[in-house]
Amino acid sequence: MERFSQFRDRGSGISPFIPHRTPVSALLSVGHFFLFVFRLPLFLLYAGFYFVLLTHLPLPQFVRKLLLWGMLVIPGIWWIDLQLDGVKRGHLHKKSIERIPYEGTLIAAQFTSPIDALYLATIFDPIFTVSYPGTQKVTRISTLGAILRARAPVQLAPPSPKNLTTLRGIVENNPHRVVVVFPECSTTNGRGLLPLSPSLLSAPADTKIFPVSLRYTPQDITTPIPGAYFGFFWELLSRPTHYVRVRIAEAVTTKSEAVTGKPAALDSEDEDADPGEDPITPEGRQLLDHIGETLARLARNKRVGLTLRDKAAFVEAWGKRRK
Repeated sequence: MERFSQFRDRGSGISPFIPHRTPVSALLSVGHFFLFVFRLPLFLLYAGFYFVLLTHLPLPQFVRKLLLWGMLVIPGIWWIDLQLDGVKRGHLHKKSIERIPYEGTLIAAQFTSPIDALYLATIFDPIFTVSYPGTQKVTRISTLGAILRARAPVQLAPPSPKNLTTLRGIVENNPHRVVVVFPECSTTNGRGLLPLSPSLLSAPADTKIFPVSLRYTPQDITTPIPGAYFGFFWELLSRPTHYVRVRIAEAVTTKSEAVTGKPAALDSEDEDADPGEDPITPEGRQLLDHIGETLARLARNKRVGLTLRDKAAFVEAWGKRRK
């Protein structure tokens, strides 16, 4: 992989875009093949039936969550370790329910796999959004859209301004829903955290933001490369089970002064800033840095200086290598 050395972070040496591959013996490969052949049609039929028909019906929330949980069970995603940052195991019942995301709050989640959106939809039934570098505007999408977004090509700018909105507008119009933001704007392999979009700064003042990290074992179901659906389904459905480690940090609260005041000097992360928006203030940058540091700590990785432009260049180089 030396030919991709230019896509390693200079400070840490981390490459957040190279896919994970776990060696498997020939004997296990045979078992994985039969498991894949059994699960694939079952999973596709179940997912198709839900997203084509059931998702459009006025089903109660608990029914939707139960159906989505079934979609996690088919590929063997039932071994889930959930822990709140700073709360000892077995003491969750003694803590306030406000230590986990609840209606009217935001989730700032690390983005590594389509399973991120599926798991969050199963637990929180949230509204999903798409963030872009350099702008506080977001696009609202469906659960299926969020799942497919993990395999989508890199988008350096919004595709159409007519569908853009702000987190403030979404939260105020949906006060009884959780809103999910993927501030990295695209997926990684989970080894490094990309610079965050300023979209989180468009949230209403005093809104609580919960940093959430999901890590997988094995890590093969992370999807830093767009497309390659067959490879993802193979990794997802051919293994007997997948372990998911979920960490939720204590919420950070936005303040009105975080988006007002003296503008901060632009840095490398703000090169694509929308000229129609106010520059990021020092308080806004501090908020993004805090969330970024928290996500990196929860995921036990490091923040990297590589951007979406670097990922787009990596994906192009990776495609040429495969050809």
